[in-house]
Amino acid sequence: MATTADFRNGMCFNFKGDIYTIVQFMHVKPGKGPAFVRTKLKNVKTGRVIENTFSSGVKVDEVRVERRQYQYLYKDDMGFNFMNTETFEQISIPENMIENNDLMKEGQLVEIQFHAESETPLTAEMPSFVELTVTSTIEGEKGNTASSTALKPATLETGAEIMVPMFIGEGEVIKVDTRDRSYSERVKN
Repeated sequence: MATTADFRNGMCFNFKGDIYTIVQFMHVKPGKGPAFVRTKLKNVKTGRVIENTFSSGVKVDEVRVERRQYQYLYKDDMGFNFMNTETFEQISIPENMIENNDLMKEGQLVEIQFHAESETPLTAEMPSFVELTVTSTIEGEKGNTASSTALKPATLETGAEIMVPMFIGEGEVIKVDTRDRSYSERVKN
């Protein structure tokens, strides 16, 4: 058990039946009345951020969470299969646990958070940017290719579709932001 005096950014604990991590906290000692701690908490599974105020000295049930690097191997009817890069142990994770999973290609590293006591996976996070090859797209119209604001659809090597600038052609490698599925830049050879 931990108290509000032990709060620190990144600390995980059970709260309202779920596991939350502290994003931000502030100890407040008003001139009149008891001290309290104002916090912003992020639900580890859903990513939803809430604000909550704890009275000073309240006890919380701290949870140990570990982050480990896993390499994406393949997808089957059980979900996505990953291999631990240190122990070579393999696990399967359901599709809904990974956001924008159609941007993931074989061999890519993913960071998975585990509940340390029960060894259950909580979240899986892709890197912020991935480099993928454009497999098909339409040709840019003459005169439209100078501006980077004009966009066209493109299919990537993983089968995902995103919008890219008109000057991007088939076979080019681009950097894609996995958080919002947006084109970032062309990768130079």
